Parts: sequence; structure tokens; C-alpha cells
Amino acid sequence: METIKSEYLDEKLVAVKNLDFLQYRSKDLPTWCPGCGYFGIVDALYRACRELELKHEDIVTVSGIGCSGRTPIFINSYGFHTLHGRSIPVATGLKLAREDLTVFAVAGDGDALGIGGGHLPHVARKNINITFLLFDNSIYGLTKGQSSSTTPYEMKTNSHPMGNPDTPLNPVKLALAYGASFVARGYAGNPQGLKDIIKKAIQHKGFSFIHILTPCVTFDKENMTWKNLKENVYDLNLRKEKKNMETAMRLAENEPYGTGIFFQDKKRLHYQEILKKMNS
Repeated sequence: METIKSEYLDEKLVAVKNLDFLQYRSKDLPTWCPGCGYFGIVDALYRACRELELKHEDIVTVSGIGCSGRTPIFINSYGFHTLHGRSIPVATGLKLAREDLTVFAVAGDGDALGIGGGHLPHVARKNINITFLLFDNSIYGLTKGQSSSTTPYEMKTNSHPMGNPDTPLNPVKLALAYGASFVARGYAGNPQGLKDIIKKAIQHKGFSFIHILTPCVTFDKENMTWKNLKENVYDLNLRKEKKNMETAMRLAENEPYGTGIFFQDKKRLHYQEILKKMNS
């Protein structure tokens, strides 16, 4: 009987351990569309926080407007749903005031690279010690399918029914050019891989930029779909190349989309360290 009871308890403990990451999920039910990639992104975030054993009261998620703006509502921690395009400056102020907190800034492609595009170069050059997650579905989902800063050229949208005339921005190249000390790309369809990236970003001392590819299942049924993304992503670790700036820029070209860490500078001081050094 003791052996049977022990095996039963071991199975129960394994089950509890495997589900323990759900403690980081709030009681509010997500309101994203069924099949949205954002579910995979927050799942990866929950798991990263659990594996690093972060305390709920030490986590703050700051968001702007758009579908990604709802993210703090679904995380069992502190959150700040701020103004359109302003997650980075608010997260910056928060981190400078409370260096002990783990601060996430969250934004969509329009929120981050449209109205909020002017904040990215400055948080990168200052090397503020926060983790920035860019949810990129290449369209304005919450406002019903208009073209965004990353919408593919000639893609038909509700604002450009004849095709998008604009050249899309490349988020990874922008982050690299602005001097971010940690630049990576993840994929919502691979929560396990994304979790590993988020963990490394949290542990990085400085500004961590993660570009996350995800489909909009409601307003884009032809381009950035689950099928097309799955066929066009690959693991950067499969390429045995030095992770310097030149290589990172080359690998950051669009399709096929490399996922993983493009560049990391572990020696560079983050902003709080610089201020302490200047005042010592």
C-alpha cells in the first residue's frame, strides 16, 4: 500500500508542478479572438516567470492600446494599461523609480512602431533594464484590420483594399540599428522556444527587445497566417555563426524568419549602473 500511495503522490506532484505556471494567470478570462497567437505569448510569459520563480508582487506589465493592451489584465501581478504608444516611457519611469521590480513593456506593431515609434531609439540608447515584447501580427486588429507599420507591401487591408503601398518596417533591424543590447525574435506558435527567449531577456542586464511573430486570425487570412508563419520560421541556433552586429543584421532580413537571439551585449552597463557610477 505504501508503494502505491507513493507512486500516486509522485504523479500528483508532477501534475501540480506542470500546471504551477497557471498561478501567474489572473482570474479574468482573455477576450482575444479564438485562435489568436496572443494566447501562446502570454503562456510563454507565465512559464518564464514561473521557472525564474518571480514573485507576483515584483512583476509589473505596462501596455499601450490595441489587442496587446489587454495583456496586463490577464497576468496575476501589477499592471498598467497606459496611453496609445506610451508603454515604453511609462515602463522606463517605473523601472527608474523601482529598480527592484521586473518590468515588462508590451505593445503591438502599430502601438510600438507607429505612434510610439519615437520611444524605441531612446530606451535602446539609454539601455534601460526592462523587457519589451512587441506583439507583431502586421495589422491593426482592435480597430478592424487597417494597415500597420509592418503590413507587407501590397497586402490588401480594410484601409488599403487595393493593396498596401508602403514598405514595411523591420522591427529587428530597427532594434539592432538603435543599439539595443539584447535583440531576439520569437514565434507565438512555439511557446516553449519563446519562453526560453523571455527568460534570457529577463536575466539580461539592460534593454531587452523581443519581436514576436503572431497571426491575426480575424483580419488576415492570406499572409501572416498560422500556416505561412510555420513554414517560414527557423531556429537561429541551427546556424553556427558568430552573434555580432554584422551577422545579426544579415540574419534579420525577412522571410524566412529566424527565431532566437540575434545579438546580446553582456558587458554594457545598463542605465541605473551608469547613474550610480557617475554619482559615486
